[in-house]
Amino acid sequence: MRIYLSRPHMSGREEQRVAEAFGSNFVAPLGPQLDAFEASVRDYLGTDLHCVGLSSGSAALHLALRIAGVGPGDEVWISSMTFAGGVFPVNYLGATPRFFDLDAESWTIDTARVAEELATAAVQGRLPKAIVPTDLYGQSVDLDPLEDLAAQYGVRLIVDSAESLGATCRSGRKAGTGGDAAILSFNGNKIITTSGGGMFVTRHEDWADQARFLATQARDPAPHYEHSTYGYNYRLSNICAAIGLGQMEVLESRVARRREIFARYKAALSHPGLTFMPEPEGVRSTRWLTAMTIDAARTKVTNEDIRLMLLDHQIEARPLWKPMHLQPLYKGARYHGTGVDERLFRDGLCLPSGSDMTDAQQDEVIERIAGLLATTS
Repeated sequence: MRIYLSRPHMSGREEQRVAEAFGSNFVAPLGPQLDAFEASVRDYLGTDLHCVGLSSGSAALHLALRIAGVGPGDEVWISSMTFAGGVFPVNYLGATPRFFDLDAESWTIDTARVAEELATAAVQGRLPKAIVPTDLYGQSVDLDPLEDLAAQYGVRLIVDSAESLGATCRSGRKAGTGGDAAILSFNGNKIITTSGGGMFVTRHEDWADQARFLATQARDPAPHYEHSTYGYNYRLSNICAAIGLGQMEVLESRVARRREIFARYKAALSHPGLTFMPEPEGVRSTRWLTAMTIDAARTKVTNEDIRLMLLDHQIEARPLWKPMHLQPLYKGARYHGTGVDERLFRDGLCLPSGSDMTDAQQDEVIERIAGLLATTS
């Protein structure tokens, strides 16, 4: 039986919600299930926020950057270790990404380095239009100091929380509540899924209104199709939102299960050459994926050796995100850091972490890794 890295997992509550959507005949992009899903996420994150259901997390980022005024010639400062969909919207708008390294203690954007570069950029008159830090593998960035920096320099802050719904940062705030806007993803591999989808979350009511307008083809109020600007077909479907309603009911149990899976891996694979993603004091990661690094000098095996061995047994594992500044597309892009993210990519591996993975399946993963390490000791 194949063991997947992370795959969609239905709770049993979704079918009823979808049946209600079919029963009401709201199968078009808008409907009561979408309204209810947006309200459910808002109630979870905080009622002072506004939520707009969209077709993907990338769509949410695209809208956030456009509403923030990003355009040709602008810079967007962004975490280099992230999924490509968390950067491509910068290109859609003709702007230029400038990439930043991670802090080794949190595996999230190096806030101190961002602060240093903002001070330099302010003197040189080249401040970015927006900063986009990434919540990596279910761990939230430290929201408060980033918000303070954005306010100090008058820069928009858009937090990529695509991987972190259910997490909290050091101050206890929930991932997805930070900045001028935050983005969520409900892709099939996320901790909860709508099969595909995302959410635009903002404290600014006018930003939410603009997001809804742009996401529905920018139709001006008129009995005919009137357009004073261009928009997109970015709204989440009512049927997908119905799935999301059922998934929201089990979000906290999913977080608990992922954290349990991480703890079992860490306890069972105690080896001086294996290091697991840290969790700073006061932070609660969802452990969306269990991420670790392998010191090949101490283990005598590489992350790729482990990945290929697991693949031979139909067990899916995957390297950490390749930093964007190392991608051919962004060759020559400006990068600020010491290569923490480069070393994590070189040595890192994500282990199967799906909420539906059984203890027996996890034990097989553990035993196979431990067996490989034993043959090289």
